[in-house]
Amino acid sequence: MYKSDQHVIEALGKSKIIIKDGKVIRVGEPEIDYCPLFEKYRGIKKLDKEVIRENIEFRIEDFGMCTPNRILRMKDFLSFGISEILSTLLEEGLIDSVVAVCEGCGTVILTDPELVQGVGGRVSGLVSTTPIKGIIESVGSENILDPEQCEIDQVKGARKAADLGYKNIAVTIVSANDVKKLRDLEKNLKDVNIYIFVVHTTGVSSEDAETLFDHADIITGCASKSIRKTGEYKEIFSVGASIPIYGVTKAGKKFIDLRIQKIGGLKDKKDAKIPKPLV
Repeated sequence: MYKSDQHVIEALGKSKIIIKDGKVIRVGEPEIDYCPLFEKYRGIKKLDKEVIRENIEFRIEDFGMCTPNRILRMKDFLSFGISEILSTLLEEGLIDSVVAVCEGCGTVILTDPELVQGVGGRVSGLVSTTPIKGIIESVGSENILDPEQCEIDQVKGARKAADLGYKNIAVTIVSANDVKKLRDLEKNLKDVNIYIFVVHTTGVSSEDAETLFDHADIITGCASKSIRKTGEYKEIFSVGASIPIYGVTKAGKKFIDLRIQKIGGLKDKKDAKIPKPLV
């Protein structure tokens, strides 16, 4: 493992977590204290620093998060999430690549549905990372934007994907600035479609929410008050009651519908729980 090994993520209520040499060295205060997904899948009823540390340590032990032992491929985890939608789109040939972010690599270009699921479905909100040789070898350095520094830059990643010859590129982003830059990039590329998937939206401003809805194809609501409010007053198509996913464009709606068809439809939830508080 590299001497400079350090990985910063935002997870479990957007707590800022630092992992160094396979150990959790810092856990910040979460912005929310309840998430229905963590209650459903991990039995966590209240998010606090101790619970967050335990969950991150479990991930390190279970699938090697932020270590050379990282298990990268995975089948569907949620019935309906961003990584599941992306995996389905790859399987059905509606997209030919996904520009995502992976610890130990930074921005990556993926074409394997199980790799998309294993990378995106298990670690969200990666803020910064440093090289992990084993993960880089598994992903392939040719598929990494910057294997030396592990830069996270989704706009540069999309440009690299286009340079590699991909024509229908899905990009996961967290930044309203990136969404505008990606649309500008798309205009300057010949015969290339960029599909923008916005994730990790907890805490975004009302202004940024407007920008995201103006340019993105799919947006996840997370625990964002402004995303939910903007999606509601714009009357944007959405699925999911606890954590809505918005199909903003015609393509976005089509992508969501395709996933719904694959899993045989969505069940209505009575008295669906939502993250608390919304921020």
